[in-house]
Amino acid sequence: MSFDIVILFVAVVFGLYMAWNVGANDVANAMGTSVGSKALTFKQAVLVAAIFEFAGALLVGAHVTETIKSGIIVPTELSSDLRPIMLGMMAALLAAGLWLHLASAFGWPVSTTHSIVGAIAGFGLIGGGFHAIVWSKMIKIIASWLISPVLGAVIAAAMFIFIDRRIINAKKPSDSLTSISPYLIFLVILILVLSFVYKGLKNLHLDLPLPQALLLSSVVAGFAAIIGKVLIERMANNKEGGFDLIEGVFRYLQILTASYVAFAHGANDVANAIGPLAAVVSLLQTKSLVMQVEVPLWILFLGGGGIVLGLATFGYRVIETVGKKITEITPTRGFSAEFGAATTVLVASKLGLPISTTHTLVGAVIGVGLARGMAALNLNVVKEVFVSWGLTLPATALLAAIIFKVLIFII
Repeated sequence: MSFDIVILFVAVVFGLYMAWNVGANDVANAMGTSVGSKALTFKQAVLVAAIFEFAGALLVGAHVTETIKSGIIVPTELSSDLRPIMLGMMAALLAAGLWLHLASAFGWPVSTTHSIVGAIAGFGLIGGGFHAIVWSKMIKIIASWLISPVLGAVIAAAMFIFIDRRIINAKKPSDSLTSISPYLIFLVILILVLSFVYKGLKNLHLDLPLPQALLLSSVVAGFAAIIGKVLIERMANNKEGGFDLIEGVFRYLQILTASYVAFAHGANDVANAIGPLAAVVSLLQTKSLVMQVEVPLWILFLGGGGIVLGLATFGYRVIETVGKKITEITPTRGFSAEFGAATTVLVASKLGLPISTTHTLVGAVIGVGLARGMAALNLNVVKEVFVSWGLTLPATALLAAIIFKVLIFII
């Protein structure tokens, strides 16, 4: 059996394993608030994630992916021979997958982006030395540990406080819900559509300039708000007012925002699973290293399928942490958290900040808990999550370095 065939087979196995772990951890935490609030059952969450993850990956996802994730290593510092680079990519896939597997077993929601970045940095450091790492990129990634959860927490807390004061604890909650919720629907749809059409759907040629994107998003959001108002008025007439009606309305809004998070994850983070695999395939085919490669459709299917399988078979542990253990989640709280995460991801991506979707969403959940007082948070769980975040980069870097040396020795 030739070297190329062995490398391709092993890389595909490692890539599928990584995709499975991305589903078990990253997608699980994205759907966690919906399951925790009972807006969706676990089976429904898997179905929603399957649809929107695949749609995001195949329609607007990584059709062109960076071979060196986030430009964190300098390939020329590693080797003039392509084989060590291929083995390094494979080591990164396996190392990141192993760390995510461990984190999922403990129910820790960690960043898959940081996992693969740490792993690539690990093999880069052992293979090319200190100068092979682009340290300015690493500093930005480390800074995102603070930026994304704090911003997500602030926006989510502000949204929940607004809902709590203006709707839940209003003198006439049903009337307040009917009058205020159309504006919330408008805001949510505006953000979701804007995230798609403003430098979000380049592969579908919908990369609109900001004024046009705002106009289109506002029109769509306006129609959605009008339809939402009619439906909410009907719900109010058919049900007794109060808490159940409010949570019933926000259940649908939460499902909407959770679907967006799944779509965005499929579009953006499937590259964490398939980027290094696509790089190996490109190196085998072209015998040269380029910074960006076309991703074959079969690799996208492999990544999307592995992600959905991981959520369905092993995602329940992280879902339990995000949806139940950090703080008690209801549809209004879950909506606030998803809204905070979605808004942060949109703003940060347009500013070019390297944030983590996982950190953002967990930060948003913590923010909603803090809005109800420190006693609403399980501080032991929060501490465990923060520790796991701090361990991700060094753990994956060390694992990748060890695996890289083993692969060099064996192959």
